[in-house]
Amino acid sequence: MDSNIRLTPRIAAIMGALVADSAALGLHWLYDPARIAELEKTIGLTFLEPDVENYADVKGFFAHGNKVAGDSSGYGEICLLILNHIAAHGEFKRVAYQTEFRGLFGPGGTYTGYIDSPTRQTLLKLIPLVPEDFPEVSGADDDQFAALATVPVITATHSGSQDDLLEKIETVVRLTNNNDDAVAAAKYSASVLSAVLEGKPVNEALTLALPHAGEKLKPLLNEALCTESLNSIEVAERFGSACHVLEGIPVIAHIALHATGYQQAVEANILAGGDSCGRAILLGAIAAAHAELQNKATIPLSWLAKYNKLPIASGGCSRL
Repeated sequence: MDSNIRLTPRIAAIMGALVADSAALGLHWLYDPARIAELEKTIGLTFLEPDVENYADVKGFFAHGNKVAGDSSGYGEICLLILNHIAAHGEFKRVAYQTEFRGLFGPGGTYTGYIDSPTRQTLLKLIPLVPEDFPEVSGADDDQFAALATVPVITATHSGSQDDLLEKIETVVRLTNNNDDAVAAAKYSASVLSAVLEGKPVNEALTLALPHAGEKLKPLLNEALCTESLNSIEVAERFGSACHVLEGIPVIAHIALHATGYQQAVEANILAGGDSCGRAILLGAIAAAHAELQNKATIPLSWLAKYNKLPIASGGCSRL
């Protein structure tokens, strides 16, 4: 059995998000659960080398040909960026974060890899401007999962009221996703994670946060939370497995409700297919924080070792 490392619940939420994203990268945007199940039998599910052959003749989008096992998706890079931002500044500073975001993903930046639509549209707004002219809302009208990439870090490092947390979440989300559905999904997600960090059981946290979900997402979540047992493939077929929060949040809620530990949650997410990295950020945060609070096995030590940016992430966490 793999050994596990003990972390504080808040650090576990951050590291759980980053490691879950990295674990899912090898099969990210493979939309064929049958192919994923076949691959599980031969090469496993987590920390796989991205290989275009795994996507041959099935529905999928191979986006990570320039990455290796243990790398992060663009979502994971955003999560790491906000971690290092808060570690460096002690709090969230909008203009500095927008400058760092542009510096990472823009021309000449250190990020190499696929850039999704909300990130690309945000860059188009920021690149022509000097930081003093950056708008308070720089995001695209887009409900994809970039909206949730900052939620674990913002929530885990917040020390004020929930109203203040949700206000901060909206401010940060609208820097990349100026979309009401994206904001509602992020507020729901932050409320769930905040409740878990306060010691509430996951099932209670998922329910208590429903008033923040918005009129579109709330009925979908109510349905997802009525499922009786873990079956991420069937739930993803019901709600969708693409990059949109209205599809992915019910899948996350279902897995978080039924998974017995961090590793099972991450693997169930990958088995569902589609935008597994997009879902992994929030799911990994919830599952890892809850496991720590319940004194259960959380992030496997071998998984932490396979995450290529562990020294950067652990350095950021140590400075918080």
